[in-house]
Amino acid sequence: RAALDRAAILLRIKRDVNRLDNVWGVGGGQRPVKHLVKEMNLLLREYLLSGEVSEAEHCLRELEVPHFHHELVYEVRAGGPGSPGGAPHGPADARCPQAVVMVLEGSGEGPVAMMVTLLKVLWETGLVTLDQMNRGFQRVYEELGDISLDVPLAHGLLERLVELCFDRGIITKALRDACPAR
Repeated sequence: RAALDRAAILLRIKRDVNRLDNVWGVGGGQRPVKHLVKEMNLLLREYLLSGEVSEAEHCLRELEVPHFHHELVYEVRAGGPGSPGGAPHGPADARCPQAVVMVLEGSGEGPVAMMVTLLKVLWETGLVTLDQMNRGFQRVYEELGDISLDVPLAHGLLERLVELCFDRGIITKALRDACPAR
């Protein structure tokens, strides 16, 4: 009876899903999508600040959502905290691609190179599969028109990122060739 009363109290708390996760051990697949997207965004921003690939890899594994790793590819934007791409700033940000769009919304070659390195490691370790890599990039390709409204140089940055990823063996020739031309 005490356990049921405790469970009822915990379920009434209108706090973050983290509280229930700490108490009941909610698995990755049971977490809300918004929470997972937020966690992946945070993971990428921390990676851009620290440059620690192993920590980013560890955090991605801890999320326990291998079926959702395409979202990380989608979230690769070069903006870290405090940079132009670091915070939502327009309509395209409602579902802005994570890893790739972070690159598109950022500036400079440093974040581009860092994200390519991260994607390479995640690809080599098998954390991100070919299908997930394709899905993440395809989502960016589909939304490039909207992204370009907020980031006029998005096409050029995407072409650079795609070329680097292809050169490092992260994406296929077919995916590179599918990149929208200006």
